[in-house]
Amino acid sequence: MLRQWLWIIPAAIGAGLTGLTLFVLSPDRVIDGIPEFLFKLIPLVAAVLAIALFPKNGRGTSWLLVLGFIFYMGYIDSTYVIQIDKLIDAAIAGTYAEQFPVFYTFNLFVNAFTVLLVVFAYRLGGASAARTLKLGLAGILIIISGLNDLTFWAMYSWPNGRPFVFHWASHVAIFVGGEPNLYHMLAFLGIHLALVGIVLWLPLEKWIDSLKKRWRFEEGSARSTPERPEQA
Repeated sequence: MLRQWLWIIPAAIGAGLTGLTLFVLSPDRVIDGIPEFLFKLIPLVAAVLAIALFPKNGRGTSWLLVLGFIFYMGYIDSTYVIQIDKLIDAAIAGTYAEQFPVFYTFNLFVNAFTVLLVVFAYRLGGASAARTLKLGLAGILIIISGLNDLTFWAMYSWPNGRPFVFHWASHVAIFVGGEPNLYHMLAFLGIHLALVGIVLWLPLEKWIDSLKKRWRFEEGSARSTPERPEQA
């Protein structure tokens, strides 16, 4: 019985830190160091862990996905449009630099929510905790890999030519010791894609099964106890 509610702990941590980032702390596009990077990463990891621990055989689980769709279309979609509108108004008013961090923070939330909703659907569709963890961690690695920075760099029509230095990629700068260039970004992406492959290859299923046997857990149920022999 206890295991069915373990997901609440990481869910509360992830939701609390997300709310803190979105509604309490001042929006900041620039990551200034490893501690800040980890702070912004914890909600994602906590959310993936919560999803992996979430009971997959409960009643009405499909309604939870419907609620996710409603939240996306009823809040995220509308708020995103409003954020873009505010960004345009800020550009006209000359306050773009002040408004962009607000938009950027919300954009990161949208990316995270999209990935997590897919992972949640995967879990509710019958995936084991181990497979859910692997998919969720792979999604996190792709989010932070710099892939979107590279595709933006390649797709955007730069007025003065495509830059060699990615001055906006602060989450990469903290690892290379300065503003990353194209080679840094490609290497950073390559490392993260390699880590995705490693995560998907790891035998997490065997490790988790071993832990469950050690602690006598059965996935989606309470802690099991050995059956008592029948008395003659």
